Amino acid sequence: MSTGHAPHQTDGLVALRSELDQIDAQLLDAIRRRLDVCVRIAEYKRLHGVPMMQPHRVGLVHQRAARYGAEHGIDESFLHSLYDLIITETCRIEDLVIGDKPAG
Repeated sequence: MSTGHAPHQTDGLVALRSELDQIDAQLLDAIRRRLDVCVRIAEYKRLHGVPMMQPHRVGLVHQRAARYGAEHGIDESFLHSLYDLIITETCRIEDLVIGDKPAG
């Protein structure tokens, strides 16, 4: 069954999707690296008695994302929602690490 599209048209779409797949792999790797750093931060907080939640830090992360969005034409509410998801996961991980205190 023919799609009605010339081969060169779909070749271009395949190439663009391949580029998108590569970017997605980089994005996922960046998220994994970010979460790895968050584990190290949680370990530091646990060792030094630093409270898990740092509202001023959350605000700074959101402000930086908003500035980036404004500079690059990315919707601020989208970035805010994205970082809310990332921060929620970070807090969950930090709770696990900080709550995992050694017996003694």
